[in-house]
Amino acid sequence: MSLRINDVVPDFSAETDLGAINFHEWIGDSWAILFSHPKDFTPVCTTEFGAVAQLSAEWTKRNTKVIGVSVDGVEDHKKWKTDIEQVAGAKAGFPIIADESLQVSKLFDMLPAEAYLPDGRTPADSATVRAVFIIGPDKQLKLSMTYPMNVGRNFAEVLRALDGLQTAAKNGVATPANWVVGEDVIIPPTVSNEDATAKFGDFETVLPYLRKTSLK
Repeated sequence: MSLRINDVVPDFSAETDLGAINFHEWIGDSWAILFSHPKDFTPVCTTEFGAVAQLSAEWTKRNTKVIGVSVDGVEDHKKWKTDIEQVAGAKAGFPIIADESLQVSKLFDMLPAEAYLPDGRTPADSATVRAVFIIGPDKQLKLSMTYPMNVGRNFAEVLRALDGLQTAAKNGVATPANWVVGEDVIIPPTVSNEDATAKFGDFETVLPYLRKTSLK
């Protein structure tokens, strides 16, 4: 069964290049982003890890911890970070899980249960290990994305989605297409006009079921 929105994500213990973790304990009271890759020392993934490193201050501003997962070992992760930091021009201070047993990949339904890593494997053997999971402080899955190997992820979109999730959770609203912080939000249809006025003040009725307001 694949993970669904609002499911509590699996807890696990694992080794990372920065030491051993227990996942739920590591998340603590923060938001968390788990992003996965099929193999160390691969071109697209190196640029993606670099993008995550460059956004370090943005993750911190949003009380969000980021953690990578790749099916190679700790020593490979440590060596790979040198390349990542060279490409990014930024320190990669986040941990990378060493998922050599495929435990995490299977727990998060990124690989079938019968998957294994053959000798002399290529990234294609773990190709489906390429996903993003945004997790709330309640340890529930809030959003997931899966990409093919040949298209780099847009971490500006991951950041935008995180902003939307945090804004919705804090204010009891929804966000429209292409929304960014500072733009109008949507009042849920379950909120009456009277309650909307009391909570938000002025709002715009675009359609009977589409009402917008500002959080400024």
